[in-house]
Amino acid sequence: MSVNIDPYHKATNKLSLREKLGQLFMPAAFINDTEEEIQELENLISKQDVGGLCFFHSRASAATNFEGQKKIVYNEQSLTTLKNLILRYQKAAKYPLLISIDAEWGLAMRIENTPQYPYAITLGAIQNKDLIFKVGQQIAMDCRQAGIHWNLAPVVDINNNPNNPVIGYRSFGEDKFNVTQKAIAFIKGTQSVGVLSCIKHFPGHGDTATDSHLGLPIIKKSKEALSQHELYPFRETIKNGVDSVMVGHLSIPSLDDGEGTPATISKKIIKGILRQELEFNGVVISDALNMHSVSKMFPEKGILEWRAFEAGNDILCFAENTEDGILKIMHNAEPCEIEEHFKRVWRLKELAFTSILLPITDPGNTSILNKQLAKESLTLLTGSDNIISDFKRKGFNCLFLGESPDKTFVEAAVKIAGEGPKNEDNVLIALYPPKVKPLNNFDLKTEELEQLQHLLKSKKVILYVFGNPYVLNLINYKTAKAVVLGYQNFREFQDNALSHFTGENKAKGTLPVTINQIER
Repeated sequence: MSVNIDPYHKATNKLSLREKLGQLFMPAAFINDTEEEIQELENLISKQDVGGLCFFHSRASAATNFEGQKKIVYNEQSLTTLKNLILRYQKAAKYPLLISIDAEWGLAMRIENTPQYPYAITLGAIQNKDLIFKVGQQIAMDCRQAGIHWNLAPVVDINNNPNNPVIGYRSFGEDKFNVTQKAIAFIKGTQSVGVLSCIKHFPGHGDTATDSHLGLPIIKKSKEALSQHELYPFRETIKNGVDSVMVGHLSIPSLDDGEGTPATISKKIIKGILRQELEFNGVVISDALNMHSVSKMFPEKGILEWRAFEAGNDILCFAENTEDGILKIMHNAEPCEIEEHFKRVWRLKELAFTSILLPITDPGNTSILNKQLAKESLTLLTGSDNIISDFKRKGFNCLFLGESPDKTFVEAAVKIAGEGPKNEDNVLIALYPPKVKPLNNFDLKTEELEQLQHLLKSKKVILYVFGNPYVLNLINYKTAKAVVLGYQNFREFQDNALSHFTGENKAKGTLPVTINQIER
């Protein structure tokens, strides 16, 4: 999609101060909105000179619905709807809209029937940085073909809390060097085809057990500890070049003289640490301002938007009170402040719309890339290839626990078991955690976990896990003869795991997080 945008030196004279302020607002757009809701957003874009949109699947699936009160409707045509909405909203805009989306593991994070790539925790197990570059590149090409300029990824939070309810699998792991290397490779892949990148959630959302969609996480580490650890990936990726930084809703008293103000509305954290200490000169974008960790603090409309602007955010993401926010900022801010923010935002848009003129290269085959990623990520956590080979030779029974739309591994393994000798003592288990988030034990049933524990105690078990490796925190996994991590339940990952079980390939991955052994 080719859209012309005036260079900054022309735009600065062309736009009024109020129009420039409108460019800082990025309200949410929902792919599955009603016609009435679509028209409301068109009017908002037109009347308030909104600068961009952040797309979500539906109001039922966005951060507004983390309590799960609204039913999420499946829509096979979401991608077509998205493309049409982008065109429609662009027509409503006086100045070209910057279109963003969270596509951390592909458009599939928000849109049905689109390419899905592995979660960051899976990529964290891979040693080949070129493959991470390819993932960033292919996701970016998928974005471009949909009309999206800005992927709000990657996550550079270091996940060192296994109970983290919202980051976890979205992080490359717990090692700051691994997280940084993977993030830089992903960013370079994204930028290679002219899509904007974003690191998040500054100053680091990894070491918390609170979901900032619902409450305000408080991180009580010292500034020295944070500087050495949480801030490291941000500092290094900034040095290597990233287009934007997203600030999280995190209370970190040691970074703002004990005040504990949410980072998104803290001048000391944004203007002090991010701008001055880390020397970041690009665009700062707030995390979604509808999230309850901050939205419930400011019942008066427009105050949160003003506070986020005043703290140093250039783009106000998921602003729910655009008109009131503009009025509050116009009343309180100096014109030079508005100009400073506008300058950064408009130059980001210049970069996006210039890059978008580059030809889209062949996006390639998602399945081929996923096969490569499966081979490089598969991790032999305990046991050995010899143990697995001996287990298979002596015969085994096979079962699965959990649920998955695809059970290629266990279906093939049952056939192999049927063709070999009978051995009731050997049990091959495929574990399919239904959910990737740790809430409610990844949605595994209590009886399934009890059955797994019983089998681990009473039988010789080989366990293949197709899901979040943190699920192993729920069981005494070291009693298994071997544990193999497949990470994803995609067919490509299950096929690769089967090849490993039959001895055709080796496990090359390294678990990027620590599993806490428990005794039961």
